[in-house]
Amino acid sequence: MSKSLISIVTPFKNTEKFLPDCLLSILNQTYTNWELVIVDDGSTDSSYNIVAQFANRDQRIKVYKNPGSGIIQALQFAFSKTSGDFMTRMDSDDIMTPNKLEVLHANLIEYGQGHVAVGQVKYFREDGISDGFAKYENWLNHLTEFGSNFKEIYKECVIPSPCWMVYRADFIACDAFNPNTYPEDYDLAFRFYKYNLKCIPCSETIHLWRDYNSRTSRTHENYAQNNFLELKVNYFIELDYQTSRPLVIWGAGKKGKTVARLLQEQNIPFYWICDNPKKIGKEIYDVKLHHTNHLKTLINPHCLITVANKVEQKNIKKQLAELRLLPASDYFFYC
Repeated sequence: MSKSLISIVTPFKNTEKFLPDCLLSILNQTYTNWELVIVDDGSTDSSYNIVAQFANRDQRIKVYKNPGSGIIQALQFAFSKTSGDFMTRMDSDDIMTPNKLEVLHANLIEYGQGHVAVGQVKYFREDGISDGFAKYENWLNHLTEFGSNFKEIYKECVIPSPCWMVYRADFIACDAFNPNTYPEDYDLAFRFYKYNLKCIPCSETIHLWRDYNSRTSRTHENYAQNNFLELKVNYFIELDYQTSRPLVIWGAGKKGKTVARLLQEQNIPFYWICDNPKKIGKEIYDVKLHHTNHLKTLINPHCLITVANKVEQKNIKKQLAELRLLPASDYFFYC
């Protein structure tokens, strides 16, 4: 039996410095039955010419120019040109390990439809990655090792944008790249969660994720933190909010205030708790702040935790455990 065709979609813009390494890593895959549909999103450097030269040497590479503008429209157009049984995305500044496609494909074949294959990632940059990226990498890889990614979906994006693979039918069922919603990678992760796809555990590092100061996710307004919070709140209301249970915001810092405002904009009632004596008893946005002990007085609450400090998060988990509240059903961390 011939191997199934894997479609790789890749948008690119002004990544001439990184494209050769990216394309060579795809050409060096141990799984060889793939097509790369790669779309130029308005490059002003030599990126398009570089890709065109590779495409001239290998017919599996199909290069186009985005008829629209922006990553989402580039992804939508790329998907319209694919024909594979399996779908995956690659970023033009990253590098695949030689066995990446083989690992993701094999896991999907073993587990079947209704699953998303993910792999562990490794950040790199010329002058070394920051402590924040190292912590995110460790957190993400720990989830991936056990396939428990969706348990912390409201914390950060739990599916790395360039390291997943799904059956084409599942991808279409999840509405593919159709929503015009940024950050598009986080939105897609929420839709995998919404349609109940299960993450397949993986202990192998199969994607090298490049970081640099001008990377789009660092510089473009579409990836600003307020967009992430709005996306989280909207999906929480759609997927996990239960009107029969009292909703509680834990924390009154900047993120807590943003979450409160977003909930109020959609007329969602909530209680608000914190441990800051300067704020307890006062009102913010016409909502009174209570001490965290107030949670004990509520019947069957569910909580949104907006406290970022890791030590405080551990203490909060202990308090929630004492109340027999469970993660991913009774409470969700938002940072």
